[in-house]
Amino acid sequence: MKRVVVTGMGAISALGNTLDETWQGIKEGKSGLGNITLFDTEKYDCKVAAEVKNFDAGNWMDKKEARKMARFTQFAVAAAKQALDDAGFTKENIDGERTSIMLGNGIGGFETWEESFTKYVTVGPSRVPPMTIPKLIPNEAAGNISMMYGIHGTSFTLATACASGTDALGLALDQIRSGRCDVCIAGGSESTITGFGIASFQILHTLPTNYNENPEKASRPFDKDRSGFVMGEGAGILILEEYEHAKARGAKIYAEFAGYGGSSDAYHLTSPDPSGDGGALAMTRALKDANVNPEDVDYYNAHGTSTPINDPAETAMLKKAFGEHAYNMKVSSTKSMTGHCLGAAGALEAIFCVKAIQEGFYPPTINLENQDVEGGCDLDYVANKGVEGNINCAASGSLGFGGHNGVVVFKKIEG
Repeated sequence: MKRVVVTGMGAISALGNTLDETWQGIKEGKSGLGNITLFDTEKYDCKVAAEVKNFDAGNWMDKKEARKMARFTQFAVAAAKQALDDAGFTKENIDGERTSIMLGNGIGGFETWEESFTKYVTVGPSRVPPMTIPKLIPNEAAGNISMMYGIHGTSFTLATACASGTDALGLALDQIRSGRCDVCIAGGSESTITGFGIASFQILHTLPTNYNENPEKASRPFDKDRSGFVMGEGAGILILEEYEHAKARGAKIYAEFAGYGGSSDAYHLTSPDPSGDGGALAMTRALKDANVNPEDVDYYNAHGTSTPINDPAETAMLKKAFGEHAYNMKVSSTKSMTGHCLGAAGALEAIFCVKAIQEGFYPPTINLENQDVEGGCDLDYVANKGVEGNINCAASGSLGFGGHNGVVVFKKIEG
């Protein structure tokens, strides 16, 4: 079976507008959370989010073209440019016919939908902006990247809620292994911090409402005082490449993308199965696909949403998949710093796994001040401060609304 490696990465997040800024924030245990500035929250119970700050699309693309894109697409294009630059690819030297694009996105251009529908309702159909459909449909991020770089391979956009970014990486892995392409631009993007977006999640009682005066503390996975996930936004893009292809062109290689596994809970639309069975099945499949044993995994980047239901269910999942080794490996939720970026979450967290392997650093779970051991969260979650240590194998899991589970496994490159 063909080996697949990571040769480039790019990130946009609440911690920074580049991978270096984002990763430095992770290493420092910095919170990217704050009070919402993208709209007026006076009538909202939740006033906290993890917004991307000081983002200038003109730094990454033509400003005229950027105005034709929704915010989630701008993030994806910016992260893709970073990743392609990192991998040494340009429009001139990339083989467009042997390159594919696999992106995850949960919702699409939410701010475009909200603005356009408001005009439709208040003024009438003649005032709907002409770029409404091209900006709001989820596949436009992949479409814009393909046009910028002359990519003629397959471009897919996958929507499996919060597992979208992880599942897109799994799809990309299969595309390269099958020989359908040599290179794949893969990851996810999302931007849903709008009035309607926050209201829609708030009504489900999934967002925290008791940290408005102390927003940086609002995301606290595995802590007794957790009360909901914090909406984040951003994008994570990885350049995945067939190993021999990367070697032949002298590419730097960050890590091997060794395996993927997916499953469905078949349990509930918005809640994970508390038994953890579905997630454990995805993990077991990913480990088998990667040809690694449970005890080989040194680090697991958790879905870790900071909700009362997710965190113990995910912990139960790890115990079922890893047995006693669950207590020996390190687990952390970087959502404590980036917020929950929905369709971008799995891609960003895959990047953090790769960086953890590369630098020998276990990212922390910040705000873990009163670990909920009695509630079932009794593993080593790297509380509050990251630690150094050799990491040969890391995994990341994403558990999405609808019961979608995806897990990816990365290994230190050998040979």
